Amino acid sequence: MNPMKSATLCLGHSLVIKGHIIANEDLAISGRVEGTIELGDHVLTIADTAHIAAEIAARTVLVAGTIEGNIVATEKIEIREHGSIEGDITASRIAMSDGAQFHGRVTMRPVKADASAKDVRQFPVAV
Repeated sequence: MNPMKSATLCLGHSLVIKGHIIANEDLAISGRVEGTIELGDHVLTIADTAHIAAEIAARTVLVAGTIEGNIVATEKIEIREHGSIEGDITASRIAMSDGAQFHGRVTMRPVKADASAKDVRQFPVAV
């Protein structure tokens, strides 16, 4: 194992956090979080047992649990089977599995960093 490569930080299913989470590494959450989550250029994984009431910013957000709040991902948001999001999402790519639930607005952001605001497309979506 490469000692310079960081592992994913895990927050267990019995953990409840109220506040502001800021990390510079990948994060997997199985418990409850209320507040904000900022991961910069890292991956956030929401396990099927997780209940999140937070504003989220990360590179990639993988959702198998429940999120109430807005999500901004610089790369992609993936809602897996039985995953649920209630809130607005912004990303370059969005994927939804059969059985996923989403209620909110989607803003597709171009992949290129120098894109102008006119390149952003918004679609009201209710699934």
